[in-house]
Amino acid sequence: RTDARLVPAHPHLYDFGATVSRIASVSSSAEASRVRTPRGRSPTPIKFPSDVVGRAWTKGATTMSSGQLETKKSGDFYWSKDDEPHAKRRREILEKYPQIKDLYGPDWTTCPQIFAVVSLQLAVAWWLGNNASWPVLLLTAYAFGGFVTANLFLANHELSHNLAFKSAGANRALGLVVNLPIGIPFSVAFKKYHLEHHMFQGHDAIDTDIPTAGEARLFSLGGSLLKIVWVIGQLFFYAIRPLFVRPKPMGKWDALNLITQASFDMAFIHFAGPRAFVYLLASVFLGGGLHPMAGHFISEHYVFHPGQETYSYYGPLNVFVYNVGYHNEHHDFPKVAGSRLPKVREIAPEYYNNLKYHTSWTKVIVDYIADPNMGPFARTMRKKVSKSD
Repeated sequence: RTDARLVPAHPHLYDFGATVSRIASVSSSAEASRVRTPRGRSPTPIKFPSDVVGRAWTKGATTMSSGQLETKKSGDFYWSKDDEPHAKRRREILEKYPQIKDLYGPDWTTCPQIFAVVSLQLAVAWWLGNNASWPVLLLTAYAFGGFVTANLFLANHELSHNLAFKSAGANRALGLVVNLPIGIPFSVAFKKYHLEHHMFQGHDAIDTDIPTAGEARLFSLGGSLLKIVWVIGQLFFYAIRPLFVRPKPMGKWDALNLITQASFDMAFIHFAGPRAFVYLLASVFLGGGLHPMAGHFISEHYVFHPGQETYSYYGPLNVFVYNVGYHNEHHDFPKVAGSRLPKVREIAPEYYNNLKYHTSWTKVIVDYIADPNMGPFARTMRKKVSKSD
């Protein structure tokens, strides 16, 4: 894997059906790491030394490197001796393209989108709960509800960066609305942990986006089978992990989130019925596991190419989730709303076009499961708190 090959990237969208049919044939990390190129052309492999694998190799662009990595040990994470790369990239890109700051700030369209999607999901839940059979209800929860809840989760992600309103309080309040169809209070706590993920990316015992060592060891024992179990339950692990790794005291907004959600849940069950509430919960858990939209959890920071720890996804599903697939762009500029992230790449293409990226979240899940070199330990960690940002 330290002899990885980099080829010029190309925004070719990976075929969804072909991805599923190839799961049995994926047998090595090289297959998992291949970048799509135009049909009919054979890419010319370009070999780099191991210390620059994953860097942006366009002349004049800063590196997208995890820095100096310790030798990777079996059953352990990638450990970097350097700070996370995005603060340095941000300073360098802004020095060259200061107009990116014009993209900073809220997007007013986020609020009406949220109310529309929340209303739609609750209406569908009520109708299915009172009219549909169980098979139809559960199938709809996967095929429709999974996309809707992904949209709501990523809407809350926008709110955690104050990208709907200028007021932090207004964003928190709107987060309570986003939370309603999810059924479980998460909106306020998510912001606390997510901002730490940005400030201290990869830092041990701070970045709760990364599996614990015990979690990673457990789900690395059974090959593909246990990785499938982990993928199915990844949303559950993502939710409870902070309670064990970095518990925080409950504040006023946490209490309000809990009271608001519990009150809504009881009222919804009373008026719409328990089956309607089951649809809401099924949409969350089915959509957060073996579902195309859930591929973003793995695609963003799991190390498919040692040395690069953040990956963008350029594909059609971005339209459902506020362009969260533009993840390098997002970490470089978290003050830019998702609707404007493609413009960051347009302004500074040399900083993004030659990084490794994904073109299919389904393929990400398939590769993660089938590739023996991938698993919960495929994350970059740091032992010292960063002082660079």
